[in-house]
Amino acid sequence: MKSEYDFSRAKRGPIIRQGKKSRITIYLDDDVIDAFRSKAEAQGKGYQTMINDALREYLNTAGKPLNARSLRQILREELNRAGNSGN
Repeated sequence: MKSEYDFSRAKRGPIIRQGKKSRITIYLDDDVIDAFRSKAEAQGKGYQTMINDALREYLNTAGKPLNARSLRQILREELNRAGNSGN
């Protein structure tokens, strides 16, 4: 170990930059966090990464017009739900 160090060009802050990520405080319902934690554990991923992925997916699809493939998928899901509910 040196007897003296030169800190004249030192900078405050984290040693490793996080890239384009920002640290924020956000309040989410406990059941939402628990669901993401369970899925993350099953897939071996971080739950915060999964929340970020879900938000990114929503932003990429929100407001876009439906195409035939998406519409068919929605109709299948709704028809399946209606058939399973005993109607």
